[in-house]
Amino acid sequence: MEYRFAERVRNLSGNAIREIFKVLSDKEMISFAGGMPAAQCLPAKKVKVFADELLSSQPVKMLQYGQTEGYLPLRESFLKYVENVGIKGYGVDNALILSGGQQGIDLMFKTFCEVGDKILVQNPTYLAALHIAKTYQLRPVGFECGEDGVDTEDLERKIKEHNPKLVYIVPNFSNPTGKTLRLETRKKIVEIAEKYGVVVIEDDPYGRIRYKGEHLPSIKSFDKSGCVVYLTSVSKTIAPALRVALAVADEKIIRKMAVCKQAVDVQTVTLTQAVVDQFIRTGEIDRGIARSLPLYREKAEAMLAALDKYMPESFVHTVPEGGLFIWGEFTDGTSAKAKFREAVENKVAFVSGNDFFADGSGDNTMRLNFSNATLEQIELGVKRLGAIFSK
Repeated sequence: MEYRFAERVRNLSGNAIREIFKVLSDKEMISFAGGMPAAQCLPAKKVKVFADELLSSQPVKMLQYGQTEGYLPLRESFLKYVENVGIKGYGVDNALILSGGQQGIDLMFKTFCEVGDKILVQNPTYLAALHIAKTYQLRPVGFECGEDGVDTEDLERKIKEHNPKLVYIVPNFSNPTGKTLRLETRKKIVEIAEKYGVVVIEDDPYGRIRYKGEHLPSIKSFDKSGCVVYLTSVSKTIAPALRVALAVADEKIIRKMAVCKQAVDVQTVTLTQAVVDQFIRTGEIDRGIARSLPLYREKAEAMLAALDKYMPESFVHTVPEGGLFIWGEFTDGTSAKAKFREAVENKVAFVSGNDFFADGSGDNTMRLNFSNATLEQIELGVKRLGAIFSK
């Protein structure tokens, strides 16, 4: 049968990382591809304890329909929790619970954009944001990252040139580069957004995973006009499968996002919302993060050392102070994409950097994740990559 697919999906390919997951079923494969937390950091026992308690004490409430805006106790506790990044003075009407942080990006694009609209993204940026933009037939335009993750001069220049509906930024330990915006950059972004009346999506799933340096206030903390929408998630700080995240924004934006969410999933699962609420209220989320940081620091340092030891001199990389990723570039133009299949044949996987660029460039770049591999796998996997790229 000849299917008449919608125009927006006819030429749409899958998320590159999700496609790579298909090859990771091989137990011998060493994966530097996904952004999964370390297996030993997943708090299965605590999730079970909280879920059992909630199902015993409030079985109907946990299993019945709830508000689209989210489980009220979680909206309250989550808003209290994000005060640690300077987001203060907001009430529950400024909060929307999401089914994962990626849903926040999707709802923002759906809320603000028409077919053909332009959005600005870091060059490179989170590939799922590009994937979502394509499903809505938007035109993402990249602006330069600079040393810390955003070249504010290029950002302002691109805003004037393209008149975008939205600007999408990952400020802390960016996916994919691992870069973190300086304090001055954060303030300047708000200044530019207010000057041109453009809305900024601040996507912050990694901010708490800092194992070096000092925590910085969010971009949203400098927002006095309602031009910044803050997104954060527990996918990297508790567990990704819970699919719980938060949006904080002007009440008018939250109302529109909630209307769009009603058409998608009605509400985020009440039980997982309530479990996350317990993690926040009991302080277990902070204790879990504290336990994970030495582990992530050790793995990051192991990968950085292995890259310097095994990769060719033409390979340069970032040195992140947190998060889960290291970004690499071949200064001699070597194509990482062209070597991907050979890497998989040698039982090691990574993500080619071109999937993170709005214009599909960046063949000479790659993203490496260290969080879900053992120290032995990191050493062996980078050694294999070094052999492949040194040929």
